Amino acid sequence: MPLRHALLGMLSEHPHSGWDLTKRFEQSLGNVWTASHSQVYTELGKLEVEGLIEVVGTGARGRKDYAATEAGRAEATRWLRETEPSRSVRNEPILRVFLLWLLEPEEARAYLERERDRHAEQLAFYEQLAHDWPCDSAAVDASRIALEAGLRVERAYVEWAEWAAARYCQADETRDGDASG
Repeated sequence: MPLRHALLGMLSEHPHSGWDLTKRFEQSLGNVWTASHSQVYTELGKLEVEGLIEVVGTGARGRKDYAATEAGRAEATRWLRETEPSRSVRNEPILRVFLLWLLEPEEARAYLERERDRHAEQLAFYEQLAHDWPCDSAAVDASRIALEAGLRVERAYVEWAEWAAARYCQADETRDGDASG
């Protein structure tokens, strides 16, 4: 259900084509909720049939611009007010951390260093976005607040991965020391 509500929210802000919405998922929303091109278009079709969005313009090559109807905006608002977000999260990178003991210590450290590097790269991307961020509407401000969450989470992941790699080295040295003693 969050995909439909994400689309309704974006279409409540201003009209978008399916292509625009897909690009927005790729460039920003995809950091918190992924949606493929086919998922976006399938959901747009459902929302239109349900009367939650409408075509407000057409363009070249059959391009359609959609906007939320009053019913669509009301549904997005209802969802925000009346439902609790799912807190179940699958995090494969952290699942792998639980199993690092199966690897050789240098492989485990290398994994943690790759995690640090990946999060540092994402952090740099978010920092550039934040630097260039305009603040000209409530919708833009809400997006900037979400971006701040991403900045803080990525900083925390970088710090954690550095700590974990250093700790794993220490734990390995302690095990080696115990084995020789």
